[in-house]
Amino acid sequence: MEQDRELDDEALLRYSRHILLPEIDIVGQRRLLAASALIVGAGGLGSPVALYLAGAGVGRITVVDDDTVELSNLQRQIAHDSASLGRGKAESAAARMRALNPSITVRPLSERLSGDRLVDEVAAHDLVLDCSDNFATRHAVNRACVAARVPLVSGAAVRFSGQLAVFDSRDAASPCYHCLFPEDGEADDGPCATFGVLSPLVGAIGSLQAVEAVKLLAGIRPVPGRLTLYDALGGSFKQIGVPRDPGCAVCGGA
Repeated sequence: MEQDRELDDEALLRYSRHILLPEIDIVGQRRLLAASALIVGAGGLGSPVALYLAGAGVGRITVVDDDTVELSNLQRQIAHDSASLGRGKAESAAARMRALNPSITVRPLSERLSGDRLVDEVAAHDLVLDCSDNFATRHAVNRACVAARVPLVSGAAVRFSGQLAVFDSRDAASPCYHCLFPEDGEADDGPCATFGVLSPLVGAIGSLQAVEAVKLLAGIRPVPGRLTLYDALGGSFKQIGVPRDPGCAVCGGA
């Protein structure tokens, strides 16, 4: 994380509701302004994440997505609108973020990160938010985060079910995504185009991802080993403890 930035009068007004919180205050807001975040995916989850992190004053944000905006996206991907149709999602989201908060730096990447490119980008940020919709990407992002010891906020939503977890490889007690969902396990996934999704559900989970990201970047450490499940049909939340797997192929030797 970069050196703390001073807050001018405009910033003091813009972030006044954060500053009123004793858990954040001016010190925490300076940390946010000095922080960097990498958002993987600018769709249903990535849209609220991107807008809330921009509004919160996270100083440097990279948004990665190689897809373009389609009409069917507009049901839930609130960073985009009808004027964005055909435009790259990363560029579209970045434009909304800059309009919301022109004082931060937003960097769109219209590509699918993999290999060394993914590792390098993860290592260059203080925090990663996985807002993708497939296990292959989630596992690749998790491996890069463990290797770089960068915290990861992971979210998923499909049909009426959502989940949220924070993985922090800097904490010896924290599991990684692979501990929870091994690559050779029985878990299955699929995009919203296959299974469908309730539009506000991705907003709810993405907003929770943003909550955890802002807390962490402001200096509030997460509780390790906890998976939050949300059942939108039943209107219920459930939390499950997730222990670190000492034999995990990704973080077991970390």
